[in-house]
Amino acid sequence: MAIRVQFENNNEIGAFSKLTNSYCLVAIGGSETFYSVFESELAETIPVIHASLAGCRILGRLSVGNRHGLLVPNSTTDPELQHLRNSLPDAVKIQRVEERLSALGNVIACNDYVALVHPDLDKETEEILADTLKVEVFRQTVASQQLVGSYCALSNQGGIVHPQTTTNDLDELSSLLQIPLVAGTVNRGSDHVGSGMVVNDWCAFCGMDTTSTEISVLENVFKLGEAQPSYITTKMRSSLIDSIS
Repeated sequence: MAIRVQFENNNEIGAFSKLTNSYCLVAIGGSETFYSVFESELAETIPVIHASLAGCRILGRLSVGNRHGLLVPNSTTDPELQHLRNSLPDAVKIQRVEERLSALGNVIACNDYVALVHPDLDKETEEILADTLKVEVFRQTVASQQLVGSYCALSNQGGIVHPQTTTNDLDELSSLLQIPLVAGTVNRGSDHVGSGMVVNDWCAFCGMDTTSTEISVLENVFKLGEAQPSYITTKMRSSLIDSIS
């Protein structure tokens, strides 16, 4: 299911956390409530790691990762890197990247299989990304926006992209990624879907302002819980027909 949460009255959850299928990073210095929301949902299955990157708390925007690995900017300090190495599962590779577009989370969006990247990303960074995260890399824009990481959120089940993405672009991106996509918003109409939420294959967290309509769209496209369209049309329809007859 999709859960609403705030980081110190800020709804940009994707800026202060990074969620994958094998670990979750959360920024240091948040409230106990913020941590307890993540830990109550995730602690039994994956580690929830309190961290900072380059002395900043916006680790969701500075890093990019999936269940195979984690890329962090070159400005990440040695103690921060060591803390992450000690806390992450053994199978997860962590790599510092020398990249002028250092907010990696803004310029890269990925799941466990594919990544969309900013058209101007360094060739070397693209190779490190493909190698460390074991993904196929595509240089793309989303609704003519180059900051693909800010304007889309992906899991292995589905994805949500900038609300002004055209139908043709949606079809093209969907066939590249091999997952269903929907154009939508979070946090009561915000188009920064990558900054406003985090998601993995069974759970999503979004800002406190996210409306129930937006949440139902998220739960549908990411196939969270039983809120799938096929479930609604088949199971609920048959139960309605039973009750009428």
